[in-house]
Amino acid sequence: MKRFGKLTVLVALMLGLAGIAQAATEVKMTGDARVYGVYFANHNYTGWSTDGTQTEDRFQIWERFRLRSDFVANEAVKFRLGIKVEDTWGHGTLTAANPTVAIDVYQAFLQFKMPDCDVEVTAGLQDLSFPTNSFFSDSVVFGGDRAAALTINAPLIKDTLAVTAGFARMIDTNRTYDKTTTQVADEFDAYILALPITVTGFNITPWGVVGVAGKDAAYGDAGFLDYLVSGGAYEAGWKNDQNAYWWAGATFEVTALDPVKFYGDVIYGAGAENDRKWAKRQGWFIDAGVEYTGWDVLTPQLFGWWSTGEDSSNRNGSERLPQIVPNWGPGNSFLFDDTQELGKESNMGVNPVGNWGLGLSLNNISFVEKLSHILTFTYLRGNNNAKSIRALNYTMGTNSYYVMGRDLTKDEYLLGLNFDTKYMIYENLAAIVETGWSHGEFQSSVWGHRLASKSRDGDAWKVAFGLTYKF
Repeated sequence: MKRFGKLTVLVALMLGLAGIAQAATEVKMTGDARVYGVYFANHNYTGWSTDGTQTEDRFQIWERFRLRSDFVANEAVKFRLGIKVEDTWGHGTLTAANPTVAIDVYQAFLQFKMPDCDVEVTAGLQDLSFPTNSFFSDSVVFGGDRAAALTINAPLIKDTLAVTAGFARMIDTNRTYDKTTTQVADEFDAYILALPITVTGFNITPWGVVGVAGKDAAYGDAGFLDYLVSGGAYEAGWKNDQNAYWWAGATFEVTALDPVKFYGDVIYGAGAENDRKWAKRQGWFIDAGVEYTGWDVLTPQLFGWWSTGEDSSNRNGSERLPQIVPNWGPGNSFLFDDTQELGKESNMGVNPVGNWGLGLSLNNISFVEKLSHILTFTYLRGNNNAKSIRALNYTMGTNSYYVMGRDLTKDEYLLGLNFDTKYMIYENLAAIVETGWSHGEFQSSVWGHRLASKSRDGDAWKVAFGLTYKF
């Protein structure tokens, strides 16, 4: 009860501060809550953890609450504080007895416009994504995640051309002091530039990012390691204290033929090019989607993507696009971490990089008022040579760099199907059911007989039901 009391006092204090601030500023509060149960069978296509040492618990109940408070001095200046509580019922914060206090600050930024112009500056912990189009949810390189950053948005030609520039410090492992009197490169910084161009019926955003990656930054703790480095660097590390990474691309949307609309991305990225040969990583990623929005009862969508995959050797580096934290996926697909509203245990966590695929989605299906559905089928096949994956698995054993079901060889494929339903009980309260099914075919010679054989015992599937409230 004491710990729960601390949480109550903290919320009361925030509300009290909001009341005091009201005298000088306007305080606007928005937020959302979701409570849902998930039954998920055969995680990782096996029902085990990725290393095959743990067995799944198939049913859990999740709860998340987020509160965003905007302290608005005037239409040009505001500060946002966003807090979040998320856990499963019966554990940690949401346990049945003696809950622990676990409030996560996920937004804390100052935003203002420069005097007498429309240049907007945002500084602090904020949601950050590399440019992408709306069809594919978010960026395949870095999407929908929080970062400590400074970003500037400046219109150059009103409603036609703008520039977005930013700096993000994504990792600073040792903070103020390194562990000894020898200084080490323990930071990972990113410099971002984009030029959104909008004309009638068409918009395109050329963009580029340069990253400076320190050798001693804790990439594994941040969740970057499995996506950013080459297989050789994953195994043996870098020679250089710092390595440059860079990405260049363009994202576009074509609405000139409305109600037929087209979407796409073209991205090339490379990193560690001046390090040892086996530490380099570079590759391409291309996606495209088309939809027809002329019907009231549904929106049919077609999509596809292609990405370079690993060749037969890890000694010459990686041929896959380097990533930081991807959040890409079309059609609410069960294969990808994309737009699922019931987010935890919502998908198979497949990486589109190193693969190619095609899909069909029937979106916004609605024959009854307040009731809508989405039905999506996806076929995915690997572009990676089995020799490179097999070689690393042989050297290191089970590892997190190559994971069965997330990274596919040319002889492996996945099928994915999801059917999701939303009913609006009230304008801001919804009942949601999300379902998914996936079948995979995997090579025993790459992943070992035990994992590949277990994947044939049954397909992966999930059913999630819950309530979402937005205010």
